Amino acid sequence: MDSNLSLRGVSRRRFLLDTARGTAVWVLAPSVINSILTNYAEAKEKVGLFEPSTDTYEKLISVALSRGGEFADIYFQYSILNGVTLEENKIRQAQCGISMGVGVRVISGEKTGYAYSDDLSFESLKKAAEVASYIAGNVPTGKLTSVDVSPRKVKPISPININPNEVAVKEKSDLLWRANKSAYEEDSRVIQVMGSFWDSLKHITVANSNGILAKDQQIMTRLNVTVTVEEGEQRQNGYYGGGGRIGFDHFDKFTPEFVAREAVRMAATNLEAVEAPAGMQTVVLGNGWAGILLHEAIGHGLEADFNRKKTSLYSGRIGEKVASDGVTVIDEGIIPNRRGSISIDDEGEPTRKNILIEDGVLRGYMCDHLNAKLMGLKPTGNGRRESFKHYPMPRMTNTYMLPGKYDPREIIESVKSGFYAKSFGGGQVDISNGNFVFQVTEGYLIEEGKITRPVKGANLIGVGPEILSKVEMIGNDLELDSGIGSCGKNGQTVPVGVGLPTTKIASITVGGTAIKGKSMIGNT
Repeated sequence: MDSNLSLRGVSRRRFLLDTARGTAVWVLAPSVINSILTNYAEAKEKVGLFEPSTDTYEKLISVALSRGGEFADIYFQYSILNGVTLEENKIRQAQCGISMGVGVRVISGEKTGYAYSDDLSFESLKKAAEVASYIAGNVPTGKLTSVDVSPRKVKPISPININPNEVAVKEKSDLLWRANKSAYEEDSRVIQVMGSFWDSLKHITVANSNGILAKDQQIMTRLNVTVTVEEGEQRQNGYYGGGGRIGFDHFDKFTPEFVAREAVRMAATNLEAVEAPAGMQTVVLGNGWAGILLHEAIGHGLEADFNRKKTSLYSGRIGEKVASDGVTVIDEGIIPNRRGSISIDDEGEPTRKNILIEDGVLRGYMCDHLNAKLMGLKPTGNGRRESFKHYPMPRMTNTYMLPGKYDPREIIESVKSGFYAKSFGGGQVDISNGNFVFQVTEGYLIEEGKITRPVKGANLIGVGPEILSKVEMIGNDLELDSGIGSCGKNGQTVPVGVGLPTTKIASITVGGTAIKGKSMIGNT
């Protein structure tokens, strides 16, 4: 249920009642928003007020299993999303949104029943449990199984110094004003600046029929800047931003001035860019954000559901050579403060460091509870969902390649003629055959061992497993992205991180026509 509320004449009791039953979104003056629900302590109080009791979780699991399901879990979520946007030298919008609800899942063999409710009354939650049980398709047992859950200790992995939910909207707006000023001062050709600051607080609880009760609190913060530059009749855009599971003090170092200058630099570089040459070329991938190619072209193919269904090129290949020597790919959800990091996944399983490919050999898949059970494997902490309205599935967290031994300059100098891909935008991949195409948003020619002219309109086209087998040199400069990635799968979007050292690929097809594909760039 979505509701638009005006705060005039709304009592505190009524306000709490309305927001408890669904999602509320306001577009209000910053001073008003700052006085409601952006206070961290008040938010925690509301979680305690609205969250179902342990006894309720146990009763719901019993109802969910009343038709003989093998496994059931309950997922509770309470979220606050705050946002401020700047455009055309004005603070255009300030927002505060609240989302709350419970999802119930029942697993029986390969069948999954899922239902959710944003009404937290016991009758509504019981109805959701009954529906999920019915969808799983078993025969009623006529009795309720007693279920006891006990708290699992969850270790926080992302320490927060200054919680953004406790920061005044004016201070968040000041970051945007600083970015705006810096962008216009950086280059006289700047004609437009757009900025946004987003932060969110999410509290989750997972209870399941294995007796687990796990709670986590997740913070997300992000600053984005987009600029437009104009020279003659030509206009180009540049974008930069970042964040993660960080406090407001992160922007003392990752300053809005730096973000704005990077956006301007990218836009100005595009003004000078030449058309991309097409054809098979030696390609050097830049470190950091270029890791999205690894995420899309290889990472998705290592998620357990695709391999269980044998729709991935990596199905049944554990222990086989799938990449060049030296290629080690990791998915790790426990890196402090990274965008893709979580203490527990959305099934209550602790996240961890999972080795997917080790020195070129496939070692394992990323698993959720269902696919691990069906494949005879163990969950890896990769069961993720967008919200209480969605069932979990295997998803990546922070996916990266370990560094090698080469200095990045040595890698560039080894290429007589080739292409340097520093940053990417939209992309598409076919899991069944590994074919991918990615739009390069910042790329350069490599001529006689030097990075020279910037290019525009370039795409990289290839096959994921083939690319891994063509890795010739791996740099010693592993870097994770600045915190801008969001990944879509089966209609669900979750925050992720990527990383890559400078990497030389013997050959990739470079196309010269820009594509329109899904983007990895998300909000909070």
